Amino acid sequence: MLAKFGIGCLRLLALLPLSCVRGLGSVLGLLLYVFVGSRRRIVMTNLALCFPDQPLAQRRRWARACCVYFAQTLLDRAWLWHGKPDVVSRRLRLTGAVHDLHGDAPTVIFAPHFFGLDAAGAAVSQQIHRPIASIYMPQRNKVADDWLRKGRMRFGDVRLFERKDGSLRSIVATLRAGGLLYLLPDMNYGRKDSLFVPFFGVNAATVPSLPRFARLGKAKVVPVTARLTESGYDIEVHPAWVNYPTEDEAADTDYMNRWLEGVIATMPAQYYWVHKRFKTRPKGDKKKLY
Repeated sequence: MLAKFGIGCLRLLALLPLSCVRGLGSVLGLLLYVFVGSRRRIVMTNLALCFPDQPLAQRRRWARACCVYFAQTLLDRAWLWHGKPDVVSRRLRLTGAVHDLHGDAPTVIFAPHFFGLDAAGAAVSQQIHRPIASIYMPQRNKVADDWLRKGRMRFGDVRLFERKDGSLRSIVATLRAGGLLYLLPDMNYGRKDSLFVPFFGVNAATVPSLPRFARLGKAKVVPVTARLTESGYDIEVHPAWVNYPTEDEAADTDYMNRWLEGVIATMPAQYYWVHKRFKTRPKGDKKKLY
C-alpha cells in the first residue's frame, strides 16, 4: 500500500516544474543527512577511506550534497518514468563520443553508479535506437519492482535480466547480434565471483563482469556517465577504450576502477557513496569498516 501511494505521488510530481522537484529533493536530502545517521555514517566512512587527505569539513560538505543528490535523483524518476517524452528528451543532454553508440558493433556500456544512472539509461534508450540489455537487482516489494522494471523499459527496445536468473547466454546473444549491454559492475556484490582490486587505494570486492562480457560478446567498451545539472542531466559518452579487454582479467578490472576514480574526482558528491562499497573484505582481513 505504501509503495502504491509513493508511486502515485511521483506521478503527480511529474507534472511540476523541474525547479520544484529539485527543491523538494533538497529538503528531503537534508532531512536524510540530519536524521538518518546510519546512512550518513556509511557515506562519511566511504569518503574517509577514499579521500583521507581531504579535511573533515570538506568530506562533510560532500556528504550533505551526496544526500541531496540522492533524494533529487530519486524524485527525478517521476518525470523520467512518467513525464511527457518531449520533456524527458529536453532535460537529457547526450554529449561526447555519441557516435560510439551508433551502428551495429557489439557494445558494452560501462555505466558507473553515479546518482544519475537512471537518467543516463533513459537517454540512451530514448535517443539511441538499438536493442539494449541490462542486468538489475529485483526489489523485495513487488509493486516497487514492477514500477522499476516498467520505468527502465519505458523507451526503446530494452530487456532486463535478473542478476541470478542464468541469463548469460541471452545477454551475450544480444551483444553479438549488434545490441548494447548497459552494465553497472562497480558495486559490492559479495565475495562470490569477485576479485579484490584497489578502489582509491582500498581493496574492494569487484565483479570482473565488464571485461568478461566484452570478451564473450566480442564487444567494445564505452563508458557513459551522468552529471546532474540545473536543467536536467548532462550524459557524457566517453570514447571507447582502446585494447580492452586484454587477457588479464584482474588488470582489466583494476583499469576499470582506476578510470572510474578519475571521473569521480570531477564530481565526488554525485557518486553512490550511500552503498557499503568496502563491506566485503579479503580473506584474513577482519577489519570491520562499517
